[in-house]
Amino acid sequence: MHNRFFLVSAKQSTTLFKLFSTASQFLSRSGFIFPSKNYSYAEHQSIEKAQEILDLVAPGKSRVQDVECHHRLIQSCMQDLLKNDEVGNNSTFIQRKGAGPAELFSHKDLYFNDLFLWMSNKSKLEDPTQLFLSLQNGGINADESTFSCLLSVCVARGDLSLGLQFHALAVKFGFDKFSRVGNSLISLYFKCGMLENMHQVFWNMTARNTISWTSIITSYAQHSQYEASLNLFNLMRATSSKPNDFTFASILSICRSGGTLGLGRSLHCLELKMGFDSQTHVLNALISMYSKCGNIEEARCVFEEMQNKDLISWNSMIFGYSHYGFAEDAICLLREMNKHNTKPDSISFLGVLSTCRHAGLVEQGLDCFNYMLELGIEPGFDHYSCVVDLLGRAGLLERALSFIEKLPVRPCAVIWGSLLSSSRVHGRVWIGIHAAENRLLLEPGCAATHLQLANLYASVECWDQVARVRKQLKDKGIKPHPGSSWIEVGEKIYIFKAEDRSNSQVNEILDILDSLADHMKFPD
Repeated sequence: MHNRFFLVSAKQSTTLFKLFSTASQFLSRSGFIFPSKNYSYAEHQSIEKAQEILDLVAPGKSRVQDVECHHRLIQSCMQDLLKNDEVGNNSTFIQRKGAGPAELFSHKDLYFNDLFLWMSNKSKLEDPTQLFLSLQNGGINADESTFSCLLSVCVARGDLSLGLQFHALAVKFGFDKFSRVGNSLISLYFKCGMLENMHQVFWNMTARNTISWTSIITSYAQHSQYEASLNLFNLMRATSSKPNDFTFASILSICRSGGTLGLGRSLHCLELKMGFDSQTHVLNALISMYSKCGNIEEARCVFEEMQNKDLISWNSMIFGYSHYGFAEDAICLLREMNKHNTKPDSISFLGVLSTCRHAGLVEQGLDCFNYMLELGIEPGFDHYSCVVDLLGRAGLLERALSFIEKLPVRPCAVIWGSLLSSSRVHGRVWIGIHAAENRLLLEPGCAATHLQLANLYASVECWDQVARVRKQLKDKGIKPHPGSSWIEVGEKIYIFKAEDRSNSQVNEILDILDSLADHMKFPD
């Protein structure tokens, strides 16, 4: 049974009118005022309609067993009462005169959870601690719903300190093991990055529902703890809680990030079996997973069979094509969006620009950038960086530098990094030095930029500058981080790091790499 605004006896249909009248007097006494026109509508029309419906459902002489019917009717009547948007002649339906929490919730016969949650969502609640104390002093006992609402406010505000206090109170009152309170605590600790606390709350819960499992699986996934998420998913499968569409979306994102194509295919089969194949966000996760895991054809198949594509669907497929260098397909998909009345956003254009730069399609990429400006979409640093990289890869270094100098915003480190990379490829040392020096002004702790700048100065025999850059690197204690890559073979993932010879087959792997390199140089 849900707590509503009132404690309903549900013995006679006339109770509804009495409760609504009590609510009106209660809110008026608490400092809420109602414009006469809107109040008249709420008092007469809503009450009359609810009274008629209630009489049909439960005649006055009959014994009412289903209290929930009354609750739903009362909630429907109160929807207009608690609406804080424009009503009628653009007037505010409820206005607050400044009553304190003690006056606001002084009526002992009223439950406050729904109104409390509404106030917190509308940013009306400035001091939840004072409100809670006032309620307790007024003799109104809090329950698990109350603590869930209080913790939700802490989550929305990211207030860990206050959340810890309410967690302690929940433990004191014995509500910490309830699923609603536990789910709110999981959300709080996830948002604040306290995974150990989140883990402890989850396992202390006496009853875990699908929301509980999905919340903690998603939390670990978003903190890149993929193995923990997969283990929890396997444990969930052994319980009575069944995965829902959000669970599948989270697990598929793990497969995408970890490159586990085999597991992704198994999950695809499972979600088909459980009937989630019509959920757009699940299908979007499948497109991304197949694209990142090396199977663009499967991604294309999922995309083409979708009945209801949203903007994320189109963007996922565009980035899939971009990942594999299918520039023409990505451009065609961008054009096709207009035929389906889907307006591209900045993410759509970023995907197309990215694939154009890798494919060397300079004019098509510039046309795409200009088309974005025509649609009134403001470019971000990533878009500017793509254009610089597009021009730089084509050897148009002066044009790229001119583009940077004419930007309406101050160039970021990524933009200078794009110009630096292109300058090194095409041997334009001084443009590269200019780009590296500007990037270090923005990212003085970047080890890779220091090394590249030192090498550029060494190529033109500026040894004093080489010594200066290397001294800066040493004085700052900056150490370069080795790059890494991975590949799935069979059911195992192999990770390779630069200068790492811990793999037992490293010599055989290097021999094959040398053979492939020779074949690329001398294909005949």
